[in-house]
Amino acid sequence: MASSQQASEAFAPVLSALSTMQSNSSRPQKVQAHEYLEKFQKSSDAWNVTHKILQSTGATVEAKLFAATTLKGKVRSATVSAMCFASLLTFMGQIIYDLDQLPNEALAPLRDSLISLLQLYSDGPRPIRTQICVCLASLAIQYTSWKDVLPMIGNAVQGSKGGGDALLEFLRILPEEVTEGRKINMTEEELSNRSQELLEQNSTQVLNLLISYAQSSSDAAVNPRLFDCISSWLREIPAADVVNSPLLDTMIAALGNDTSFEMAVDCMCNIYRDTRDVDETMGVIQTLYPKIIALRPKILEAAETEDTDLMKGVTRLFAEAGEAWVVLIARLPGNFRSLVEAVLECCMRDNDRDAISLTFIFWYELKQYLTLDKYADARTSLADLFSQLVDIMIKHLEFPTPDNGDNADLFDGDREQEEKFREFRHAMGDVLKDCCEVIGITECLSKAYNLIQGWAQRYASQATDEKVPHWQQLEAPLFSLRAMGRMVDPEESTVLPRVVPLIVTIPEHEKLKFQAIMALGRYTEWTSQHPETLEAQLNYVISGFNHKSQEVVQAAALAFKFLGTDCHRLLGGHIVQLHQFYEGVLDKLKPTSQEEVTEGVAAIVAVQPMEKIYESLKMFCDPVMRRIMSLAQNAMDDVRQKAVADYLQLITIFVQLVSPYVAPSEPNPAVKYCQEILPPLAMIATNFPKSSPILERVCRSWRYMVISYRIAMAPLLPTLAQNLAHGFQASRQGCFLWATDAIIREFSEGAEYVDHNTSEAVYQFYEQQVVVFLRILNELSPDELPDVIEDFFRLATDAVRFYPTKTICSSLATPTFEAAISALSLQQIDPLIAALHFIRDILSFAGEKPPISEFNGSDGKPLSNPPEVQTAVKQLLVSLGPLLVQRILTGMMFSFPEECFPDASAILLASFGLMPQQSAEWVQSTLQLLPTGSLKAGESNRLMKGISEKIQKGEMRKVRVLLQDFTNAYRRRNVAPREGLGRLEAMRFRFSG
Repeated sequence: MASSQQASEAFAPVLSALSTMQSNSSRPQKVQAHEYLEKFQKSSDAWNVTHKILQSTGATVEAKLFAATTLKGKVRSATVSAMCFASLLTFMGQIIYDLDQLPNEALAPLRDSLISLLQLYSDGPRPIRTQICVCLASLAIQYTSWKDVLPMIGNAVQGSKGGGDALLEFLRILPEEVTEGRKINMTEEELSNRSQELLEQNSTQVLNLLISYAQSSSDAAVNPRLFDCISSWLREIPAADVVNSPLLDTMIAALGNDTSFEMAVDCMCNIYRDTRDVDETMGVIQTLYPKIIALRPKILEAAETEDTDLMKGVTRLFAEAGEAWVVLIARLPGNFRSLVEAVLECCMRDNDRDAISLTFIFWYELKQYLTLDKYADARTSLADLFSQLVDIMIKHLEFPTPDNGDNADLFDGDREQEEKFREFRHAMGDVLKDCCEVIGITECLSKAYNLIQGWAQRYASQATDEKVPHWQQLEAPLFSLRAMGRMVDPEESTVLPRVVPLIVTIPEHEKLKFQAIMALGRYTEWTSQHPETLEAQLNYVISGFNHKSQEVVQAAALAFKFLGTDCHRLLGGHIVQLHQFYEGVLDKLKPTSQEEVTEGVAAIVAVQPMEKIYESLKMFCDPVMRRIMSLAQNAMDDVRQKAVADYLQLITIFVQLVSPYVAPSEPNPAVKYCQEILPPLAMIATNFPKSSPILERVCRSWRYMVISYRIAMAPLLPTLAQNLAHGFQASRQGCFLWATDAIIREFSEGAEYVDHNTSEAVYQFYEQQVVVFLRILNELSPDELPDVIEDFFRLATDAVRFYPTKTICSSLATPTFEAAISALSLQQIDPLIAALHFIRDILSFAGEKPPISEFNGSDGKPLSNPPEVQTAVKQLLVSLGPLLVQRILTGMMFSFPEECFPDASAILLASFGLMPQQSAEWVQSTLQLLPTGSLKAGESNRLMKGISEKIQKGEMRKVRVLLQDFTNAYRRRNVAPREGLGRLEAMRFRFSG
């Protein structure tokens, strides 16, 4: 009695804290309870307390589950943070190496205690039993002297209620935990050896156990855990051994039971994956194939009973078999035709369109083989099935038909379902493209044409602009035409000359008009080769701008863009009429459509004769500039400023696309117009120093002036540079640095047609921007400037590339390098990568050979790296190396996103390559700054000893590997999220906020 009372007293505080977390207690109380439970879970006392809770008859299920997950976490190197019962299954907590809290002699008693708990909970509750199985599996991996793992656990649960399920669950979990073993603090060699002991050497024993269970248990075919276990062990047990055993018949039987159907399907599909090497596994395939084909009646059963889950499962069985054996279908189409027919039937009978997407990969992969010359016979043999597939796909493209009238909501207000259907249609469009490659575009287009023509013959006379009978039957083939457009050769002359005249007669019904215009937009390359069809198409598209539906208007804008881009030469003589159209529709369009129409118009302006480029640009751009200046006068709020920015983007589009070729010695007519608009653009930038949308669009326009017209912009450079410098200083916006970068790239040392004075002036301009940036960074923390930092270091990286000697030997090199190190404290990935690239590029100039091909002599051969550059880089590392190594290492241990690791470790490699002994000292100094207790005993000494040995052998790349392994292990143990830790931490902040 006293012992029971003592046990209760031992875990009473834990139960109290759990109760607080699940109650309506105040936030401070929950924070206190959360912190207590976290501390408890990391303590060595938790080993005994969790066992006592699990053995207690008075503790609640929630408390026992908390104890089980905590114990599991301590065994598998993870603790679970405290939270409500519903969350315990999802979140497993922070990685710590708690098994090290126990001496080796305590591992056997821990194992025995866990086995006794498994016996206790062998019949459930299942969540607790699962956690105990994970505990045992994790312990089995780490307790390397435990050799009889399977016999011991099998004997322990044998005869107990639920013992079979307990053993199956442990067997399922063991391979999964071994796979996750990289998160356990074991070396690769230790883990590999233990994996061989636990899995490879036990695979035959496990197979026999599973066969024995399947034969001895009358419930085997309805027990999903059996098939889950088989799937887990297929990593170790050859598929042939399973297929040639009684387990296959048990699996087939399970496909007829609702309880085990899904797991049996998963298991069968896992077996398929092991038969992808068809030449090696032909015997297995020959055994499986007739049994799979015999399941074909289930397709009709699923359709007749409208059983969505059954349809999905059966479709998976056939489609994934097809994916695995696709090469056999191509080699032996007669032998495997039934499988293709079964997949086709799944597509045909899937009336709810929930399962058909499971077949898409199969059709794509089969197409990949059938389009090869060596499988031409198979292509001919299976062509009729692909022809039927086109019919099926077009039918599935149809919108639903509402029961309560033509104007009813097609999806009963379910917008998510509507969006899902739209995405699904585009995926089916890809299948239609596959069909085009197999049976030819002419046959596929003909099917769509015949459907359109058939609808016209039956219903065209009854249709009005507002009411169109059975419009779904017309819209679907129109969509299919649009989907197949990319496959059509511009020279096609069989079907399209008949289709296009039909399309331009489609009624004004919103969805029909939209689809017809979108279809025309797909065939503009064909139209450019068939000018006789252009006028009718252009008139039909332009009529769409007057439609009451915004979707139709947007479709018209997109189609006009493609017409202008692909038929620009045909439309080049209609510039005046196009200007009238452009002026008439521009203000009615949404910004995206304005841009699309502008792209179409700009493409036509770009092909005007050279003597008309300037006046054409002026004709179209001056009205836009007037709109900009007018709107800017009253742009006091975000909405009006966004409108100004949207029109500025149209100017940029003209600058991007109207880029005539002009000899370097001749004036560029487009630059003449740029000279006119530079002052008003500068005025706008000056008047809106805090408006990011306006400033970004102005800078974008300036940037593309440089990119599009290059050396022709040289006369405007002084003015442009002054505008950029003034704008950056006044606004502190990174877009000015982004525009500056274009000038660095185009007017650097050695650039074609760029004289020395211009190049020198450009470099001085760059240094001016550096000074302003450093001044800003001195006033604000990096956290307040992530975008500016990203743009600056991208600019600085290009400066190093194009002006290496000037940049690295400059007096600004040290503060710029310091700024890059400072930026490594940021959390955002883009500025981090920009700063890392800059540091890495600087360090790459420490050797005798320059790392960039631009650093060439007059003969085109790479020059040697100047000694003063090498010396400057080494001086940077001497003065800032300690801080650099500290920031890089701590970033890799604590804060860097995974994408930053390659660059970060490359910087460490460069540091050790230049200064090995000093770099080792800097690493040691960093380790001494880590929180007490975060390093395991002797861990620091082992790392430094390993580094010293590699340095002595000159194996610097192996030093990099040592540091990568160390930082990965430290991060896993102390920082990295596991199974929801990020959300746990968010919960903590919410409680404390």
